[in-house]
Amino acid sequence: MELNTLKPALGSKFSRRRVGRGIGSGLGKTAGRGHKGQKSRAGGFHKVGFEGGQMPMHRRLPKRGFTSRTAPFVDQVRLSDLENLGVDQVDLLVLKQAGLIGTQTQSVKVFLAGSISKAIVLNGIKTTKGAAAAIVAAGGSVSA
Repeated sequence: MELNTLKPALGSKFSRRRVGRGIGSGLGKTAGRGHKGQKSRAGGFHKVGFEGGQMPMHRRLPKRGFTSRTAPFVDQVRLSDLENLGVDQVDLLVLKQAGLIGTQTQSVKVFLAGSISKAIVLNGIKTTKGAAAAIVAAGGSVSA
């Protein structure tokens, strides 16, 4: 096979439909536009979503939902995940290397889920009150 001999499969391509080229083509005279009206004329067309003066659908329905722009950069980690990490000093880089958070994450919060028995030191990581209390009770420390 050579790049200069490539062709689309037989029957997969159709020639463009030429409108307004006489009665024999089947699309002569009005060229598929019907008779009269704004849609039949050149250049005349209404804006997208226009419903003839009726209140358009996008304005009739209530606004809903929200997409956070910071969501991809914020993550959460369970306390039990830190237990299984096998490291004494925990910071953002350690969590990224362990695969607990995404590579784009800029801030992390540890929340109380599970338990912790060994002493760990958190550097530059936020915690909930319960998680901070559990870490301190296990002999560790938290410095945000």
